[in-house]
Amino acid sequence: MTQALPKLVTFEEFVEWKPDTERYELHNGVIIKMPQPVGEHEEVTGFLAFELTRECILLNLPYFIPKTALVKPPDNESGYSPDVLLLNRPNLTNELLWKKESTVSQPTSIPLIIEVVSTNWRDDYHKKYADYVGRSPSRWVEMGIPEYWIVDYAALGGREFIGEPKQPTILVCSLDEGEYRISRFRGDQRIQSPTFPKLNLTADQIFLAGREQR
Repeated sequence: MTQALPKLVTFEEFVEWKPDTERYELHNGVIIKMPQPVGEHEEVTGFLAFELTRECILLNLPYFIPKTALVKPPDNESGYSPDVLLLNRPNLTNELLWKKESTVSQPTSIPLIIEVVSTNWRDDYHKKYADYVGRSPSRWVEMGIPEYWIVDYAALGGREFIGEPKQPTILVCSLDEGEYRISRFRGDQRIQSPTFPKLNLTADQIFLAGREQR
């Protein structure tokens, strides 16, 4: 289970406090200790990071995947540490918090975010989804991440997201006129990514973390 620390803090206080040895996020001023990922989670995350890095090299794109950078929605005291965060290097000069705090907020800096679902799946499907798209229940937040994947390899999410009966599913959410258009991929379906239109990966290849023959 995710463990929350009770005191409300600002993002600046969080960054100053955050230890390097453990993974924490800030959710609306509340410090959240993230659960230690299981091995399969790490295999899927590592496989995706490798495949997308290879795709960037093949396409000569100025993107890279950092190790511990944070994503900060501009209109609330939150800071997220995505499982896979793709950054657009040329735009980092416009990020005020990048040099000192390795933090980004602008959608032009973030072509793609991937969250690999674990026990705190509601954060990926609800809170982070709302902040990444730029919509919250009370207001519009100027974020608008162009592409957001929810990789639910263990079928932990709610039935409204992954179907009945539950089955491993990848949701690719692509921004379209201020809202996410959601495509679901399962089994041998090839992932359709606006950022990487030539990506040749099926859902099962990702769930098996590359152990299946390509």
